[in-house]
Amino acid sequence: MPKLFKNIYFCSTMISFENTEIAFKGKSNKDLKRAYWLFKLVSNPKLVSFGKVFTTAALKFNFPIKGIIKKTIFKQFCGGETIAECRETTEVLGEFGIGTILDYSVEGKTSVEDFDATVLEIIQTIEEGSSNPKIPFAVFKVTGIARFGILEKANDGIDHLSEIERKELDDVILRINKICSNAFEKEQPVFIDAEETWIQNTIDFIATEMMKKYNKSKAIVFNTAQMYRHDRLEYIKKEIELAKKESYFYGIKLVRGAYMEKERERASIKNYPSPIQKDKASSDNDFNLALDFITDNIEIVSLCAGTHNEKSSLYLSELMEKKKISKNNSHIYFAQLLGMSDHISYNLAHATYNVAKYVPYGPINEVLPYLLRRADENTSVAGQTGRELGLIMKERKRR
Repeated sequence: MPKLFKNIYFCSTMISFENTEIAFKGKSNKDLKRAYWLFKLVSNPKLVSFGKVFTTAALKFNFPIKGIIKKTIFKQFCGGETIAECRETTEVLGEFGIGTILDYSVEGKTSVEDFDATVLEIIQTIEEGSSNPKIPFAVFKVTGIARFGILEKANDGIDHLSEIERKELDDVILRINKICSNAFEKEQPVFIDAEETWIQNTIDFIATEMMKKYNKSKAIVFNTAQMYRHDRLEYIKKEIELAKKESYFYGIKLVRGAYMEKERERASIKNYPSPIQKDKASSDNDFNLALDFITDNIEIVSLCAGTHNEKSSLYLSELMEKKKISKNNSHIYFAQLLGMSDHISYNLAHATYNVAKYVPYGPINEVLPYLLRRADENTSVAGQTGRELGLIMKERKRR
């Protein structure tokens, strides 16, 4: 590992993530108790597997369990079922210097009517943010407004698309342009989320075209790079050089990634090299190298570091100190998911860094796939649930 990352735990004099009093200042004893039992439950893989099957079936057959879901896992990880219901969460986070990123997390839609309705919903989040300084970004997934199949077919280029398919892709681009145009008019930055590699080329191409169009004065459109992919560091470097050459601002959200098992399985079945890094250390290293490269180019790059990793968060704070980038520089944000890693979010915000929480929302039965992924993530990510439980227990004991 490069000397650059040596002693990453010890060299920062700026911030500590051990202060649970700050981390859970916005949580009541009741909130902590609910979170404790929730993370305790998701620490059991068998219980999570059973819960996923039972919950999906119960909602399908209209069993009266929505109230239970809303008071437990939904309350932990979501802001509400509507934008209006999310306002209380936005205000509470804002009291502690943490912004809200409204994330309409409805999935699985397939009709043009549903896609158009989702576009209008995303535009409403942009409008909500433009009138509320506590909402610094909007966000959307391209698969929320486009058929997966057309994104996949266009992934290797459009030359082999039929006339009907080209028209469908054009309609997708028009939807994305409508969102980005509204973001530009409202001066509300918007993230385009990353997805599976076999549709990501399509997303990358469209995101870059939107940046060229709308990022002339500042970063309005952001793409997302999943750093568990071994090609993303070079991709980011090339994209930043392109932005310099063509004189526009580059917006990038860095994450580690969300589709690792699916990516490896597909690569194995279809017999092509896996796009995933050989190990977690390689992902971590590329994530930090990307932070270093981006902060070297911070004049034209706007960054959202979307990470629950303490070391990467500390490293970014150290880079900012080393390169004399102010804590509240508008080009740098840290972000975590609502209901997770409050020790990172709240301590960073307390130290006056720019911080935001992803706040998913939507009807309970339609947000369920998102909630089940959160349960899976906390079960499968090494140390995730144990860390959350340990911090909650420490704060309950302190109180």
